[in-house]
Amino acid sequence: MTEKRLRVAVVMDPIEGIKPAKDTTLAMMLAAQRRGWELHCLGLGDLWLRDGVAHGRARPVEVRDDPEDWYTLGQAATGRLGDFDVILMRKDPPFDTEYIYSTYILERAELAGALVVNRPQGLRDMNEKVYTAWFPECCAPTLITRDMAHMHAFLREHQRIVCKPLYGMGGRSIFVLELGDKNANVVFETLTEYGTRYAITQRYIPDIVTTGDARVILVDGEPVPYALARIPSAADNRGNLAAGAKGVGRPLDDRERWLAGRIGPALRERGMLFVGLDVIGGFVTEINVTSPTGARELDRQFGLDVAGSLVDAIARRRAR
Repeated sequence: MTEKRLRVAVVMDPIEGIKPAKDTTLAMMLAAQRRGWELHCLGLGDLWLRDGVAHGRARPVEVRDDPEDWYTLGQAATGRLGDFDVILMRKDPPFDTEYIYSTYILERAELAGALVVNRPQGLRDMNEKVYTAWFPECCAPTLITRDMAHMHAFLREHQRIVCKPLYGMGGRSIFVLELGDKNANVVFETLTEYGTRYAITQRYIPDIVTTGDARVILVDGEPVPYALARIPSAADNRGNLAAGAKGVGRPLDDRERWLAGRIGPALRERGMLFVGLDVIGGFVTEINVTSPTGARELDRQFGLDVAGSLVDAIARRRAR
């Protein structure tokens, strides 16, 4: 039986501004195109609702694995988003109110027949930092609060902690504090906006210096067999490629496979087909569901096709 040629819409940041050698969304598009699927791209500004029906202004796109010339866009056309077979939601954070509004539009498209990856309700429900609370046995001690006194108590208890906002990405506004640090007050004030916003604090895990912040990718609940360990530079605490960390691939260890076994099935059940677990010293620090990266680095280092595995999973879902 000949496989149906699927129509795929990709909601993303402007394609002209990506870094093609690293961009996981481009890898997904290349994998879909190799399969013969028809690609279109949109931004958040191209989505709208009219009388409960999700619409979009989409441009057909051809992609190439060429760092100098990676795309060709066609003429924009408007139509119902539910008429697409698949919609890839790959807009980068911040996870703000505009992002949330876009998930309502995409959920209307889902109800009209499109397979949205990742599922809009899951994107709303699974804040990348807060959702770790559903798996406390997988995580280091964690406090989510807007009470600065609670933060100070947490710092006294653990001596050294990591503090960050709940909405960021790429290592933005991440602070490491030690007991006695005179910057603690201003950090807590800044992150909570003087007690009016929630922030997260976690016990500092020293393994990040030696083994890094490992990205474990789950495709339809199953882990890719290699992790991308992002090791901070000597001048920084952050294990984020966007903040200058070095990405080193390695096989998953037993603990990471256990973590994937605990978390993966719950994500699969809720329609989250492509997820990145951030693991430091055997503890999950974030569950990335919005636009996880790292696939291209693992592909290069181990001859994988991570995005191809995702496209296979999408094809299986559409065939049900």
